[in-house]
Amino acid sequence: MLFLIIITFYSCKNEPNWTPLLDKELSQWENYLSFRYPKNYKGETLKDENGNPIPPIGLNQNQHHVFTVIEENNEPVLKISGEIYGCLFTKKEYANYHLRLKMKWGEKKWHPRKNLLKDSGILYHSIGPHGAEWWKSWMLSQEFQIMEGHMGDFWSQANSAIDIRAFPPEHIMNPVADESQSFLPMGKGENIPGYCMRSANFEKPHGTWNTIELICFEEKSIHIVNGEIVMILKNSRYVENDKKVPMIKGKIQIQSEATEVFYKNVEIRDLESLPTEYAKYYD
Repeated sequence: MLFLIIITFYSCKNEPNWTPLLDKELSQWENYLSFRYPKNYKGETLKDENGNPIPPIGLNQNQHHVFTVIEENNEPVLKISGEIYGCLFTKKEYANYHLRLKMKWGEKKWHPRKNLLKDSGILYHSIGPHGAEWWKSWMLSQEFQIMEGHMGDFWSQANSAIDIRAFPPEHIMNPVADESQSFLPMGKGENIPGYCMRSANFEKPHGTWNTIELICFEEKSIHIVNGEIVMILKNSRYVENDKKVPMIKGKIQIQSEATEVFYKNVEIRDLESLPTEYAKYYD
């Protein structure tokens, strides 16, 4: 009996195939910073006092320590101040994986989000140069939204598109994810813009750690918040010169988006197939 207990305990403490992505040195990540945006930014090119375009801060120029690692209970915790727009992004590209991590909100917000909801995000299948989208900060990618009241929403970044099981939009209402519905194409080249709300709000109270999971296999992905599936997606792609190109592999970005936010227990494991409990959503 004692032998069985020891084996069971050991197995629980050492789940197979999980690779940690976070350490004190951020050794598996690079960073990119674009701009500190003004209060009423509307997508325009920022200029200096002489009218010259201001260049982005750029690659691995971690000004004002936007990205730092602190220690909490003897484990590394990523602190993103949010003061300047940008991201951490993995040095490696990933395909066919299960990503999981924990996040919680800090207290600070910056322009242009001082009077808006706290915001961040996990961008997956990230390819190409930074600054490809409206905020001139991130790569072409698909977004798992991390936002107050909207944890698990989808945004297309730049010219990406995807199909989501969702109720269709109507008038000013956005599409809303629901596993009972048909897949609707959204994003670049489609009639529905690249945004969809999560099926329900499973976010924990402020100051509490939330568990975020992302399943990616081939062209399919699933958004999971605190153990609850909030979105089912397939046919990940981008559109270039009216041609649809599969988008199933890329780097992972964690956004800095005018909000203080903390991440920990960031880990990933390879998938050889889509797990049975998720495959049923694609029948």
